[in-house]
Amino acid sequence: RSQRYVRASRIPSSDRSRGFVAMARASAGTQTAAMRGTNLSLRPNQAGRSVSARGMGRNVQPIVAVATPSKPPSSRQAKRSKVEIIKENSDFLRHPLMEELVSEETFITDSAAQLMKFHGSYQQDDREKRAFGAGKYYQFMMRTKQPAGLVSNQLYKTMDDLANLYGNGTLRLTTRQTYQLHGVLKENLKTVFSSVIKSMGSTLGACGDVNRNVMAPPIPFKNKPEYVHCQELAQDIADLLAPQSGAYYDVWLDGEKFMTAEMENPEVTKAREDNSNGTNFVDSPEPIYGTQFLPRKFKVAITVPGDNHVDLFTNDLGIVVMHDEAGTVQGYNIVVGGGMGRSHRNNDTFPALAQPLGFVQKEDIFYVVKAIVCVQRDYGRRDDRKQSRLKYLVHEWGIDKFRSVVEQYFGKKVEEYQPLPDWEFLDYVGWFEQGDGKLCYGIFVENGRLKGEMKTALRTIVDRYEIPVSLTGNQNIILCDLEPSWKDDIMSVLNAAGVKSRDEVDELQRFSMACPALPLCGLAIAEAERGLPDVNVRLRKLLEKVGLEDEHFVVRMTGCPNGCARPYMAEVGFVGDGPNSYQIWLGGCPNQTRLAELFMDRMKIDKLEETFEPLFVYYKESRKPKETFGDFCARVGFANLKQYAEAYASPAV
Repeated sequence: RSQRYVRASRIPSSDRSRGFVAMARASAGTQTAAMRGTNLSLRPNQAGRSVSARGMGRNVQPIVAVATPSKPPSSRQAKRSKVEIIKENSDFLRHPLMEELVSEETFITDSAAQLMKFHGSYQQDDREKRAFGAGKYYQFMMRTKQPAGLVSNQLYKTMDDLANLYGNGTLRLTTRQTYQLHGVLKENLKTVFSSVIKSMGSTLGACGDVNRNVMAPPIPFKNKPEYVHCQELAQDIADLLAPQSGAYYDVWLDGEKFMTAEMENPEVTKAREDNSNGTNFVDSPEPIYGTQFLPRKFKVAITVPGDNHVDLFTNDLGIVVMHDEAGTVQGYNIVVGGGMGRSHRNNDTFPALAQPLGFVQKEDIFYVVKAIVCVQRDYGRRDDRKQSRLKYLVHEWGIDKFRSVVEQYFGKKVEEYQPLPDWEFLDYVGWFEQGDGKLCYGIFVENGRLKGEMKTALRTIVDRYEIPVSLTGNQNIILCDLEPSWKDDIMSVLNAAGVKSRDEVDELQRFSMACPALPLCGLAIAEAERGLPDVNVRLRKLLEKVGLEDEHFVVRMTGCPNGCARPYMAEVGFVGDGPNSYQIWLGGCPNQTRLAELFMDRMKIDKLEETFEPLFVYYKESRKPKETFGDFCARVGFANLKQYAEAYASPAV
């Protein structure tokens, strides 16, 4: 691994111009073709010569930096969303953000706010703090980027301090193994961001039209090489797909040079720079992304066979580390086209599961990841952001055509997908042996909100023992590298703060998730984080009423249909569609491998017991041995569920 320097110095204007011209030369044709779905012809590289595809032993016509149509584009400009124009004119995410951050306004304009997302922050309005006649109460949410959820001791302390000094006193653990810090005022943004960077953390690409945080199992199994490899690969892919122009450091460190203690895998550098198949923008500060970046967000998850902690099939790109009995990596199964986001009453939008693409050898993983990202870059729609995710491209083309185009960008055939064992969802709550003589302890954090005495207790432990932590994909936290002799003291500190152990947490709670929703998220139209605890209590009472006191299932709630808490994978999903009103999705499964379906288009929250009591009674009467509630709903079908519910009469109390 070579030393990694964070490029904080400015890129010479001449270099930026070359990158912009290279993009502009191809952009009109690319967008016309990609948005209208026309067939694209492949053209030789800019030197006009054929090159040998990597590892194929024959000459092919490689793909240009961006695919171009066989005919010159018409004079009529292709339709593009306004975000595409903002990105194009931003000088690689710099302007007008840099100017507006130093203005005296408490907010930034929409153009700057769009760029701010790429830097890891959303501008928000706390609807409950608005003063009469004063307009919106602007503040910012900052999201970190933590591949595999790994957090150093130094970064943990920094985030905890920032929450107290500049946030709302709490930290949010997300469903993608990152932190969110809410309540940051504009005047404090530079202090907050620079503090994270100087603590060896990052927020770059935590939001925006780029690769987001790369998920992987957070458990520190030091004696299982396949798990260690997952975490290393998560960091490598995060590095491979990170923006390269240096704008992030121009904005937050004012161009100051800054050297991290981390190392970038030289194979990552090699793969990023490789242009043997014409995938790169030549002489551009952004060799993979160009000026336009991706059409929409891109999500990657990595895991080992059988462990579905990361909700693998909800990602744009899923990677399964195939290994032998000793944990030696043999290669990777690849799935593509998953995603949760949709819009109410818009049937052209939908949640989707990722589909098998195939298998690649170990040495090819960076190249196939880059190829998939570049296909989405060149063919994903840029006119309608509701149709811009990779899942819609895979849906439109079909997996076979998508694989064929990926192979052209990859320069190799993708091999046949290899058989896998059954999947299991593992939440890693409780005590585990790391395999190196040390322990780790997974702690349940309700809906991911670290606050109050729990937050204070965790800081005490992190300070006392100088340990790192891991953030899970189910909004929980793992204390790592614990000496067995520390166990009693750690439990004493946690018990004194009222932190529940695994056995003390209702399993209905333990396997549930909610997004933050109201009052901060601008997209929220219903409660989620603040609403789910009461819903879980009511569901538990109802299960006890009908004689199912020992049952539990996966419950997830979101305040809008975008699906941040992945409700479309739940056995019971609540999707907000208005004040105190939710869609009900049923039929997902505990191991997160089957989509739920829309059971009820609108349910007022005060009708929860009336809605679910007949379903639970039917489940009790007609389930098979060990059949879960989600599996039961999927087996009997919604028509039978609704028929039973209509005929049901609740027994008199």
